[in-house]
Amino acid sequence: MNWLFIFVLAMAASYIVQMMLRSRFTKYSKVPTPDNMTGAEVAEKMLRDNGIYDVKVVSIPGALTDNYNPSNKTLNLSEAVYGHANIAAAAVAAHECGHAIQDAMGYAPLRMRSALVPVVNFANNAVMWVLFIGFALIQFTSSLLWLGIALFAVGTLFSLITLPVEINASCRAVDWLEDNQIVHGQTKVMATDALRWAAYTYVIAAITSLATLFYYISIASSRR
Repeated sequence: MNWLFIFVLAMAASYIVQMMLRSRFTKYSKVPTPDNMTGAEVAEKMLRDNGIYDVKVVSIPGALTDNYNPSNKTLNLSEAVYGHANIAAAAVAAHECGHAIQDAMGYAPLRMRSALVPVVNFANNAVMWVLFIGFALIQFTSSLLWLGIALFAVGTLFSLITLPVEINASCRAVDWLEDNQIVHGQTKVMATDALRWAAYTYVIAAITSLATLFYYISIASSRR
């Protein structure tokens, strides 16, 4: 029950963090960048400054859907980031560039995360069915439930590896933005704050996944 309680708290915290992140993004979107540099322009410059010329910067629909795809070398910026010139857009664009730099440098945690993607995709597609059947048959055997737990653990591992990847990308982003005078003083605080709240979403996701994993383990263990 303790792990279930932690899971409920984590879900509540996730909702709060998402609201705070959207609030911060909206707030800092009202602060213009020097020379009116858009998110796309920030990304292009940061990539060039780091000697990266094989990554394409593109616009994608949605809000806070920004991501870097190492498989096809695309840096995908949401519409609110790609064509807008503000501190929030600059911070998000630089953060995604941080992932492109990690990829170019062979950053170990990013490589580990990328290698896990096909395994995680398979596990995510199967885990709920395996767990459902495992719980249904728990009175007869716990083997299937433990298999489901193992599949779920793959996703938990992915969440934990994601943490250093995201934190490192944010550190690279803020350092580059400050070195290029895109942020300084109060605007550096804003950019750091926006990226910190974005990082919290990954922290909460990892805690939630870990709590759920141990909850499943406690159920399976009690049925032995």
